[in-house]
Amino acid sequence: MKRLPILDKLDKDLEDSQRELQVDIPKAILTAREHGDLSENAEFKAAKERQMFLESRISLLQKRISDIMSINVNQIPKDRSGLGSTLKLKDLDSGEEVQYELVFPEEVDPDKKKLSTASPVGRAMVGKQEGDEILVTLPDSKMEFEVLEVISIHDKLDKDNSESA
Repeated sequence: MKRLPILDKLDKDLEDSQRELQVDIPKAILTAREHGDLSENAEFKAAKERQMFLESRISLLQKRISDIMSINVNQIPKDRSGLGSTLKLKDLDSGEEVQYELVFPEEVDPDKKKLSTASPVGRAMVGKQEGDEILVTLPDSKMEFEVLEVISIHDKLDKDNSESA
């Protein structure tokens, strides 16, 4: 089964949060208790708040990992853009070439041209093939692109698997 790279990041976040909850927070609570009266102890209150935050975060991370693991990568099209695809585009106004990647919400970084498939620009790019044109309408402008190349998630996972073999 192909493993999505986002799972490694989420697993690490989960592991770090669990370690903090199980190791660091109990130490902080113990130290705070040693300072006496807990009713007016800011350190104790802060540690308990952090504990509640981490418990909530761990629960959310576990659910997100489960949700992502339930995605059947084989249902993502191989012949057109979709989640995990990289699109090499030509801006039809400037002629400039640009590259975007369609990613999970946790990976979004507009500065690195990583877009969610749920964003307006990302939605416009889903389902495209080489040679297609993309029209993105923004509140104050329009962008038009020609798709030069689509590298699907399948291409990337196959490449990763062949490099690790």
